[in-house]
Amino acid sequence: MVVGMENNTHKLVVIVASVREGRFGPVAASWLAEQAESHGGFDVDVVDLADVEIPLSLPAASPKYAGDDYPRPAGMRPLTTALESADAFVVVTPEYNHSYPASLKSAIDWHFTQWTAKPVAFVSYGGAAGGRHAVLHLENVLTELHAVTIRDGLAFPNYFTAWKDGRPLDPETPGYAKTLLDQLAWWAGALKSAREATPYPA
Repeated sequence: MVVGMENNTHKLVVIVASVREGRFGPVAASWLAEQAESHGGFDVDVVDLADVEIPLSLPAASPKYAGDDYPRPAGMRPLTTALESADAFVVVTPEYNHSYPASLKSAIDWHFTQWTAKPVAFVSYGGAAGGRHAVLHLENVLTELHAVTIRDGLAFPNYFTAWKDGRPLDPETPGYAKTLLDQLAWWAGALKSAREATPYPA
């Protein structure tokens, strides 16, 4: 049994990071959400940043210290609520110029405590590197927010030839996804139990 599960599931938020026209992100996110639902350890919610109001300009106050009083736009409320309620995250991201999209950085910067002491896994895609440069940068950013990043992610090099009809062509990919989800469920249970037992000393 996964630590802390006891016949219930963990709230998993799958974040579609790209807002670019014609993006591949929703395809990968839909498939990953399907794998997570089949896994049995998660209650899955897909959040598409293209549907969220995310201004580039930020208030003067830090969300770390402002807490519930942080003045977010009304259109951001569904994202904030989803992040608050999540026990775990999967970020589905492309690689733009060896990093991740500005839309994702803005969504991260508008929040702080919502990520604290929660696990984050990555599904990346791109050209030859499969989005790994983006993930390396995200690991640094999310560590600063006291999140726990999962080592075993999914990367899809040359995704435009590696998928067909909304599914990856490599028959071993579902097995890799299971490894990601098993680790994510373990960390989700362990960290949820820890947060409930003792407030995190951020």
